[in-house]
Amino acid sequence: MVTTETPLEAELHRLAGSVPDPELPVLTLDELGVLRGVRVDGPDKVTVRLTPTYTGCPAIEAMSADIERVLLDHGVAEVSVVTVLAPAWSTDNISDEGRRKLAEFGIAPPRQGGGPGGPVPLTLSVRCPHCGSTDTELLSRFSSTACKALRRCVACREPFDHFKEL
Repeated sequence: MVTTETPLEAELHRLAGSVPDPELPVLTLDELGVLRGVRVDGPDKVTVRLTPTYTGCPAIEAMSADIERVLLDHGVAEVSVVTVLAPAWSTDNISDEGRRKLAEFGIAPPRQGGGPGGPVPLTLSVRCPHCGSTDTELLSRFSSTACKALRRCVACREPFDHFKEL
């Protein structure tokens, strides 16, 4: 189903999308691709659709509260944030700008095509965000959050997070 946002909905979407991710504050919710839409339901009443990066993601509550705060601060009287599980979020939803910011921040972004139903990446290597080498090794399947792994570059010996493909 294709829906078109009104100019007001587009502006509210921009505001909600500008909220930083609580676990990866270098990214906005829009760049992360978890903001699914904003609908004006009546005078000063808005519904925001949000998809977690994985079911049970503890950050969804903080995301919802931050979206509510931003929209309430901009004059919306009633904000409802609903969790949408289908279609599921995948790392393919991260924008190009979001991938660039992750790498700039020292987190290896997920490879393109890693999401469900997408093309399988031809390489299993993960590029070091510090020196660019693809000679990296896995240290731990989990890092500071469940969606990241801890890796180390063999070339420069620097450890780094890798945002896992989902």
